[in-house]
Amino acid sequence: MIRFILSDLRRLWAGSLVVVLLVALATALGVSVVLQERALRLGSARAADKFDLVIGAGGSETQLVLSSVFLQPSPLPLMPGEVLGKLAADPRVDWAAPIGFGDSFSGYPIVGTTTMLAQNLSGDLAEGKIFAREGEAVIGSAVRLPLGGEIKPMHGSLEEGGETHTELVYHIAGRLRPTGTAWDRAILVPIQAVWHIHGMEAEEHAEDGEHEHEAASGTDNAEHGHEHEKAGADHNGHEHHGEADPDAALDESWTAGAPGLPAILVKPKTIADAYKLRQDYRSGNTVAVFPGEVLTNLYATLGDAKQILVAVAFGAQALVAASLVLVTVIHIGQRRRQIGALRAFGAPRGAILGIVWLEFFFLVAIGIALGFALGYAAALILSGMLSQTSGVAMPVGFAREDAGLAAVLLAFATILAALPAMLAYRQSPAQALRA
Repeated sequence: MIRFILSDLRRLWAGSLVVVLLVALATALGVSVVLQERALRLGSARAADKFDLVIGAGGSETQLVLSSVFLQPSPLPLMPGEVLGKLAADPRVDWAAPIGFGDSFSGYPIVGTTTMLAQNLSGDLAEGKIFAREGEAVIGSAVRLPLGGEIKPMHGSLEEGGETHTELVYHIAGRLRPTGTAWDRAILVPIQAVWHIHGMEAEEHAEDGEHEHEAASGTDNAEHGHEHEKAGADHNGHEHHGEADPDAALDESWTAGAPGLPAILVKPKTIADAYKLRQDYRSGNTVAVFPGEVLTNLYATLGDAKQILVAVAFGAQALVAASLVLVTVIHIGQRRRQIGALRAFGAPRGAILGIVWLEFFFLVAIGIALGFALGYAAALILSGMLSQTSGVAMPVGFAREDAGLAAVLLAFATILAALPAMLAYRQSPAQALRA
């Protein structure tokens, strides 16, 4: 029977190929949607695991996480610099690293931060050393620049018509190990250098005076936050320029007079400390978030989109199934003489049923297997493209539930193959030979 089926498939290779391709493409659509959505979830969750707590000025929690953890460009309001001093002196905090962004070079974001974050982000460096002066930088593993190379920071990006800073040129001192996060595409520089080239030092003294005046006059917290938000807008608009000394030593002892900051990455000492800190900084002019919680809320929104895409994929598979039924009915009609001849030579109805069912099931099963392979390849390509632009590693792989999807599709193929088999089973030899 198997030799007869293989011989029949070789004779009808064109039609068989069409059936296999239809099933494969419909299956690949559904598989690629499932794999890509899972890769996005896993990749973003692993990237967020690098950071326990993020503190920023009051506003959108989602935007705070996207900007500080995933380095998506967006202007954030500045919170008072005194928050950094309080966190640095807090016994519940292992370390607190301020970050400042807005500049870029060759498409890579430049992030102002501290040696503490640069040391803890990926563990040991892949090569070179941590920056020790204002004019030094550490690059992520995916930044295609050589050690010792020059970095001329540009405010904004080239596409937006950004302005190149002339106050300071960074030299690359080291390279981080891969982290699988957006920080692999980042250029890390001392936060004090970012403050200096943006004239934030002058703002520091001005803000100190404003703080004293507000304390004396009883100005409320709302006005205080508005002043820092305006300072943040001035910084994003690049209205301030300053001077920086590339050979200046770093001073990472934070005081209440530090300039305003868009975000602070915090490493609490314990889980209990993390929850207490989040509670303490979720009032007034600041907001504290766990990146994982924010992503969970974001996943809920993405889940609706996934359901729509999966529904579209299954709709496409249903259309393919309907077209296969139509093709099969026509195919059985064209093979009536062959079926009649087999019956006339003594082939039992059960044998005819088995031949037609096995032949059709074999084609659909090959199409499903090919569809899984094509869907996996499509998800790999798409994840690679997204990883290259975002820096977030997106692992593509099959999970246990995918075996259930394959079983459902094969069960559907079993039922679908039964239709042409029953049509062939019910044909009488005499009618088939007279056709």
